[in-house]
Amino acid sequence: MLEKTLSRDNPLKKSAHGTDALAVVAAGLLLVGFLLFHGAELLNSGPHLYVALAVTLAFSLLALAARGVGPSGALAGGAIAFIMAGRETRMFWVLLLVFFLTLAATRLRDSRKRQLRVAESRTGRTASQVMANLFFAGLATAAPPVHAWQLLALAAMAELAADTTSSEIGTAFPGKTVLITSWEPVAPGTDGGISIGGTLAGSAAALVVAACAFALGLITLSGAAVVTAAAILGALVDSFLGALLERRGRLNNDAVNLLSTGAALGIASLLIMVL
Repeated sequence: MLEKTLSRDNPLKKSAHGTDALAVVAAGLLLVGFLLFHGAELLNSGPHLYVALAVTLAFSLLALAARGVGPSGALAGGAIAFIMAGRETRMFWVLLLVFFLTLAATRLRDSRKRQLRVAESRTGRTASQVMANLFFAGLATAAPPVHAWQLLALAAMAELAADTTSSEIGTAFPGKTVLITSWEPVAPGTDGGISIGGTLAGSAAALVVAACAFALGLITLSGAAVVTAAAILGALVDSFLGALLERRGRLNNDAVNLLSTGAALGIASLLIMVL
């Protein structure tokens, strides 16, 4: 997504602030839902509650210090982190891995990305960006207990890792980039553009997230395969949406990210039923 310089009175800037506020509210509603469905269990969990609070605070401060998120992003991300740490501490460790993976990919060859005008803001991700990427993972975790909820949340997080890594690696290193819908050559960073390097990097990121979840005992080996496949397919959905809708101004980047993580969760659900 191209950077834009906005004046103080620019209506786009005011709209962004409004979207951020809505995102913070959405994060708050997820947190309320989590407490309604799982609050009693958390309160009776002894030290687990204090561990969840401690790691959430540490995560938010770390993300701010690393400029991975801005103030509103820290609020939204902190809500999601607490939901995951409160429900299952191992899910929080996977979230932490995804954060570092995407941050490292974003920072890689930052000067080149700024020349291409596709670099992330140096103030960090906003609440709207955080919720676009983590809403469905947070929803699967905060909802009432359902079968394989860990797998669904992990699929959404793995898609985030795959999509971000493929986009960032694809623009960080020169290589042939083509539009996924027509295969015509396009400039790196173009919405809907894919490259071999970026696709391989995104697939590897999805596999790393799934392998971490498997190593932590959250999912089985077959579950790891489902998470990896759903994440890669979800990232391809992201590219198709970018080519068909984002390039034409019909959807913004946050909407595309939200829909693609939702697609990964939906694909994982279908794979669970089939397998």
